[in-house]
Amino acid sequence: MNPIIVKRIINQPIGKVWNAITDLDQMVQWFFENIPDFKAEVGFVTEFKVKSKTRDFLHLWKIVEVIPNQKIKYDWRYPDYYGGSSFVTFELISEGNNKTELIITAKGIENFPQEIPEFSRESCRGGWEYFSNRLKNFLEND
Repeated sequence: MNPIIVKRIINQPIGKVWNAITDLDQMVQWFFENIPDFKAEVGFVTEFKVKSKTRDFLHLWKIVEVIPNQKIKYDWRYPDYYGGSSFVTFELISEGNNKTELIITAKGIENFPQEIPEFSRESCRGGWEYFSNRLKNFLEND
């Protein structure tokens, strides 16, 4: 299955965007508010629960690639529902003039049970659209 790709131009320099996607104090303001800990280091692992209207989802993240100010890649799992992995990559490209292109790529969502609505392609795309907009608003309206 083709990956989900969401792109945004953020009117901030690349270093500021990098900090927002890798610094826990900033991440909890635009991403998941209950992330307990985070380090942009290969091998770092964290887990936390997210509640939807009908169920809880244990999120298990392992950082598998880091290129400072360019890319961070997560192995993203839901161990309560399926042992398989998906991978989420945040890539940053400087556009000059204090603008940064953010590219979020989600691969492997087909590994999760498709009978669960939250794992549908539309739901996942909607989630990444939502979070990328929150990040853009967080950075541009500070």
